Amino acid sequence: MVKIPFKATQPLAKGVPMTPARRKRLIFSYAPDCRAGHVLSALFFSLDSVEGYRRRFSLEDDTIRYPYAVHERVPNTALFLIAVVAPFCIMPIINIITVRSWWDFHNSSLGLILGLAITGAFTQVVKITVGRPRPDIISRCQPPSGLEDPQYSLTDWTICTQEDVHILRDGFRSFFSGHSSLSFAGLGFLSFYLAGKLHLFDSRGHAGKAWLALSPFMAAALVAISRTMDYRHHWQDVLVGSIVGSAFAYFSYRQYYPDLSSPLSHRPYSPRIKREEDHVGLPTHIANHNPFTHKPADATDPSGNGRYNDSNSNSLDGNSNEDYELEGTVPRPGPGRLEDVWREGSSGAPQASRGLPEASPAPYVPPAAAPIQSPDPTFTPVRPAPPEEPL
Repeated sequence: MVKIPFKATQPLAKGVPMTPARRKRLIFSYAPDCRAGHVLSALFFSLDSVEGYRRRFSLEDDTIRYPYAVHERVPNTALFLIAVVAPFCIMPIINIITVRSWWDFHNSSLGLILGLAITGAFTQVVKITVGRPRPDIISRCQPPSGLEDPQYSLTDWTICTQEDVHILRDGFRSFFSGHSSLSFAGLGFLSFYLAGKLHLFDSRGHAGKAWLALSPFMAAALVAISRTMDYRHHWQDVLVGSIVGSAFAYFSYRQYYPDLSSPLSHRPYSPRIKREEDHVGLPTHIANHNPFTHKPADATDPSGNGRYNDSNSNSLDGNSNEDYELEGTVPRPGPGRLEDVWREGSSGAPQASRGLPEASPAPYVPPAAAPIQSPDPTFTPVRPAPPEEPL
């Protein structure tokens, strides 16, 4: 039986009350993420009514002569419930069962929104740019009876007699599948979230954890397959949409969580505090470890009981020295803020960007020559006696 490393009795993390000014700074550290989510979501909905490119097609092409399905197996309302509502409802439950962290709830919600927004906007841009006909385009187009392709050419959409503009416009948005990309973006993020909480890559090889973590991917695959059953997409559209959704899901997950192979994969990243002094008054703890004597933190108890190691060590590689981070989070790796990275031209540049005086280099001092020891005048060497001559 697989032992899931959950600690259901873990109390909720409590910290020191924050002042309104510091709370405002903390919230505004995620303002770029919120703005990006709003802009991409608005782009997704606004592009739905844009007249995109429409490729020519052949009336004799059997791959686009399938019937138009009025009732879809997974309509847009069901897709919204599966790809958006379901992850939003399941992740807080997992949070309560495992880490019980407000920051985990915040990061998971923001990561899911970002992944869906990026996927939706990118999908819409590609759809209206490529303009590939759907497998049911001839049924949507309703060309005049007896019409044939022009000699040495293909037919365009102007021969269509379809009166519903939306049905005809949507018929040229086959590549790639939006249902596939969005379902894999939402449920894929949930799958990565589960994998991180279960420590799927902890080198123990539990098949039960793998099946549980991959179950959202299976649900997303069923949604993608239904698009070929309704003749809404070609198999290439479904395949590419699934890959794109999974890629953006992992991209958004890694913005807020460490790698799945990390010993602290169950914890979210710390908030983006711009300055070190912003940590004052926040619920913090100190990870003060010697990089030469402290070994990397392990996420599980060394006794092998499958429980989390709840020590104060949040170091990913044992090299943390006076790392101040919020309770239940992992310090963000990397060189730090982009402003400091851009200005870093020498060893003193990061200090100058923070308003600190530059440290002048120490003058070179050559090593002192070893003193030559003079012989002791009172010392008399003892000479060995000469060998005796034989008789």
